[in-house]
Amino acid sequence: MDEQKQNAIEAAAFRRLLEHLREHSDIQNIELMNLASFCRNCLSKWYLSAAEDRGVEMNYDKAREVIYGIPYSEWKDRYQSEVK
Repeated sequence: MDEQKQNAIEAAAFRRLLEHLREHSDIQNIELMNLASFCRNCLSKWYLSAAEDRGVEMNYDKAREVIYGIPYSEWKDRYQSEVK
């Protein structure tokens, strides 16, 4: 497989992961951290880092919006529950 095809496949898998996380907003970030050692915020930080590495101007809030699909404050108000 050439690099272009591999990048396209990886990008499609990443988009599917984001779609899956958005569909399952009932799963809290703390649960993801406990089970998988990463969460939506980790993905946001990785996304920001990848953008910066490629010279794309971005900030953490914008990266979170890309990952969450809506502004983080809105997602938090809608879906984040109190830690038990």
